[in-house]
Amino acid sequence: MKNYDGVIFDLDGVVTKTAMAHALSWKEMFDEYLRMREQRDGTPFKEFTFDHDYRLFVDGRPRYQGVENFLKSRGINIPFGDKDDLAGKETLCGLGNEKDARFKMIFEEKGIEVYQSTITLIKDLRINRVRVAVASSSKNCHPILKKTGLEELFEARIDGIVSAQLGLKGKPEGDIFVTAAKHIHCHPDRAVVVEDAVAGIQAGKKGGFALVIGVARQENDRDLKEAGADIVVNHFHDVSAKKIDEWMEEKAKKDSR
Repeated sequence: MKNYDGVIFDLDGVVTKTAMAHALSWKEMFDEYLRMREQRDGTPFKEFTFDHDYRLFVDGRPRYQGVENFLKSRGINIPFGDKDDLAGKETLCGLGNEKDARFKMIFEEKGIEVYQSTITLIKDLRINRVRVAVASSSKNCHPILKKTGLEELFEARIDGIVSAQLGLKGKPEGDIFVTAAKHIHCHPDRAVVVEDAVAGIQAGKKGGFALVIGVARQENDRDLKEAGADIVVNHFHDVSAKKIDEWMEEKAKKDSR
């Protein structure tokens, strides 16, 4: 391709249909915890919502950070705890581990579907010698890729586990995407980020990527655009390596005016 060398994909909601499983896991965990606080402390129960709470405080962010963000929005402060805390313990780690246990139960029971149009695009990119990586905040990224047989499609994987090992800041900071770009030998100004979460779009912009594509799976086109997405699509049925090259060229002309 003339205008770019690599594309970095988020996983959940972009490549695999796991975003809703994550959202349901968060809601189940938080609603149960908030009901417990109502019974124990008399704090009126106010349910965790998808449209506001999930998108604003949790979506696309590292797990324990998501727990902290949401609880702070409700004025709740609890200890961080330890990453080995039992699921459900009243710490940020304990609640995060409970969410993770619920998510694993869902994908083990129901399996994982993929977005076929995204897979077709990735294969077209590879045919055209575009480098491809996956960058996800999830620590379940690797097992999901193995379970779906997609592991070999990506030349590099930077996920929640790798991020913790390297001490990377979570989205909306750009660390995870910049690191993925380095692993596929691409500079951000010659690379593309594909994301479905506001925090991920912000991370792509902060990382200095030449093009940030938002994938609006939940009718959140406006949110993604306001977060800085250069292009917003609902699917990749009509998108190819060549089409992304055209978007890159159009953006370069616009930026030079």
